[in-house]
Amino acid sequence: MLTSIAKKFFSYLLKATILVLAFVFIYHQYLSKGNNLKAFEKAIDRLSHKQVVIVMSAVILLMLANWLVECLKWQHLTRKLVKISLWECIEGVFCGLTWAIFTPNRIGEYGGRVMFLPPRKRIHGVFAMAVGSFGQNVITNVLGATALVWFCFTFLHLNGWILAAITLLAAAFSTLFLVAFFNIKWLVKLLNSISFLRKYHRFFDIMADYQFKDLVNIMAYCLTRFFIFSFQYYLVIHLLIPEIPFVDVILMVFIVFFIQSALPSLDLLDVPVRATASATLFAYVTTQQVAVIAAFTSIWLINLIIPAILGSVFIFNLKFFDRNL
Repeated sequence: MLTSIAKKFFSYLLKATILVLAFVFIYHQYLSKGNNLKAFEKAIDRLSHKQVVIVMSAVILLMLANWLVECLKWQHLTRKLVKISLWECIEGVFCGLTWAIFTPNRIGEYGGRVMFLPPRKRIHGVFAMAVGSFGQNVITNVLGATALVWFCFTFLHLNGWILAAITLLAAAFSTLFLVAFFNIKWLVKLLNSISFLRKYHRFFDIMADYQFKDLVNIMAYCLTRFFIFSFQYYLVIHLLIPEIPFVDVILMVFIVFFIQSALPSLDLLDVPVRATASATLFAYVTTQQVAVIAAFTSIWLINLIIPAILGSVFIFNLKFFDRNL
């Protein structure tokens, strides 16, 4: 058994390791490779300083609004487990972002966030967070599939039967996601029906505690977040390439999110995924791929890396071994 001194030492070692890994990944994957930053600088050379400051200030404010909504969603999700303050939610969410940037599919976000819950509620917190993540994924897939249908009709010269099949497939796909989310109790029953998982039913059952009204509220938070960060992309793309219509920008952004969500990835490796998808899609409406890539890269920097750096402040507030909570 670890002594109290050893526990404390190991706790600080874990915190320091997380912090160092976060900054190493940030530096090597983004800051040490200035190509994207240089491309962004070239794209804004023709703009006035005032334009850039106004738009980028709005984008940063929207980033803060986006994560504030996520904090409110997390507070709503944890009401079934324990009453925590908004500030505790902010600590958990931002700390989770720091963990997320160097873990596959952002799985570290779960660990970073639930560490701010009482120890006996942490595993429950993982499943509560899963409900919120599922809701966000539903929005991304439903709106992304809808936007993909629009893209096929607008830019791809496909046979009418193929277009009809794509539309029906997208409708069925979207319906499946919506039905699954608003009937999440079915998933709980499925998990509880598996013999070797049945002993963990007390953790799965937390997902079944969310009633239809709760799920509607969670979906509202998810929609709000989705439209906030979609509008961020519109502001920057419109700044750099003002001739692209609003609808085209927004729907193509939806498709990029959709493609990204379908691929297993690491937050720090999302840039090439987004860059490739965005450049390919926007080629149908503009020849300024560098500006598009620069826009997506800058939003990635603002939405994920800056919050992850801010979250590092909360790393040392974690209590890995404190069982008195």
